[in-house]
Amino acid sequence: MISPDRKHQVKKLLFIACLLLCGGAQAAIAPALLAPLAGDDFDPKLEAIAKIGALANDDATRLLTALNNDALYKTPDGRLLIVTDDQAYDPVLDTTGPMPEGLDGVMLNNRLRGAVEEALSALKLFSKDRAERAAAVGELQKSVTFAQAPLIDKALAAEQDPQIREQLQLVAATANLQSPDAARRKAAVEALAGSSNASLRPALQAMQDKNDDGTPVEPDEAVRVAAAKTLAAIDSRLARTEFLGNVFYGISLGSVLLLAALGLAITFGLMGIINMAHGELLMIGAYTTYMCQMAFRHYFPSAVDAYLFAALPAAFLVTAAVGVAMERTVIRWLYGRPLETLLATWGISLILMQTVRTIFGAQNVEVANPAWMTGGVTVLGNLVLAYNRIVIIVFSLVVVAGVWLILNKTRLGLFVRAVMQNRRMAGCVGVSTAKIDMMTFGLGSGIAGLGGVALSQLGNVGPDLGQAYIVDSFMVVVLGGVGQLAGTIIAAFGLGEANKFLEPFAGAVLAKIGILVFIIVFIQKRPQGLFALKGRSVE
Repeated sequence: MISPDRKHQVKKLLFIACLLLCGGAQAAIAPALLAPLAGDDFDPKLEAIAKIGALANDDATRLLTALNNDALYKTPDGRLLIVTDDQAYDPVLDTTGPMPEGLDGVMLNNRLRGAVEEALSALKLFSKDRAERAAAVGELQKSVTFAQAPLIDKALAAEQDPQIREQLQLVAATANLQSPDAARRKAAVEALAGSSNASLRPALQAMQDKNDDGTPVEPDEAVRVAAAKTLAAIDSRLARTEFLGNVFYGISLGSVLLLAALGLAITFGLMGIINMAHGELLMIGAYTTYMCQMAFRHYFPSAVDAYLFAALPAAFLVTAAVGVAMERTVIRWLYGRPLETLLATWGISLILMQTVRTIFGAQNVEVANPAWMTGGVTVLGNLVLAYNRIVIIVFSLVVVAGVWLILNKTRLGLFVRAVMQNRRMAGCVGVSTAKIDMMTFGLGSGIAGLGGVALSQLGNVGPDLGQAYIVDSFMVVVLGGVGQLAGTIIAAFGLGEANKFLEPFAGAVLAKIGILVFIIVFIQKRPQGLFALKGRSVE
């Protein structure tokens, strides 16, 4: 028979042993970190979220994910549990058991939820996937706080990729701009001198401002001086980046104008036909591209990215056939009568637009870029050169080279130049001028179809697509010089650059008006355009 005192001593020894065993086990997350989450004060919760995120381990990710998904609960005695499918996981003891009664959800306001999302985003810095880490750095560059600085420093110490490491250093410096330590703020400001991130400007500019009482927002003078130098360096770099971006996008716009105007340079420049349906030929080329895409999606889904290679010859042949039909049925009777040609082709343009509306509907259709034309290359920190625009620039130069070879190195080109320079003499030596007229107009129309393929890769395809380019195309041809291929190239790229450099100051509409006024004045002074046509027809 064990005495009551003996029983009490045994229970006491067992309790001490349990405490020792529990003390030897390591908690998944320290109870002191979790305690503020069970309280009602939001400021300690905010601090606790930052500290938990700084752990940068799977347990922290699991807890913050549960908190963000409203799956974190507290018991009446203040313990925190992650509840999933009637099972409760204790993040302190690292144990799972049945869900107890009396649970109450841990509440978040918008500020706390934002802090949780920021912490989860920062935890992706430790992902094994390089792309996910790079994306996490990109997100942090948009909005980083000083509370995330310990986590970023930890990620920086573990990061092995040199490119991501370089970006992380800038993110760490951005976070340290809010540090209470002046020396740390100054070091952060100096570290950002090589950045091209425009979002840093407000923080650096704020260091130069003053409070309502006239005292500087940034109390340390050395930090203010460093901020002024860094701000000047960033502004200079952004100005260079903007200039190069305008140059690139001006060339891109010029290549589009060149493709749109190249066919018109043949039909109007060489043949003298004022073809108001030229824009609709561009539109037909774009819709042909759409049909090729749909055919590949239906019959060759595994090779859908190759639809563009089929669309190029298809668009050329379709629009060339439409052009030949126009020339044989209407235009051949109107040579030498420019006003009647203008009215007739304008009527044809209305017919073509209504035909397309009847077949495809009035709404725009989707023409997606192939995978190899999606995305872009980043240069100078934040300038992205889109792959589709780079491809179109190269494509426009290839088309120009092809047109030059046709006009200057082939029998057809010889006949075209002969007929356009002296039709009667060409006919006297046996050239079929009617056939050459038909083939020349078909060639110009086919090139317009190629321009439509390019336009389909840059924006929406609809029945009114060509209306946006017909005036610009005529301006390019007239400014470059009627019948001059070199003038068309220079005029297209010149107008493209002028548009891009004028738009930031005057706006898109006023920039167009300004360019149009310049062309009118220029033609008054030099009616033949940039390059004058040489030949007996001019005389």
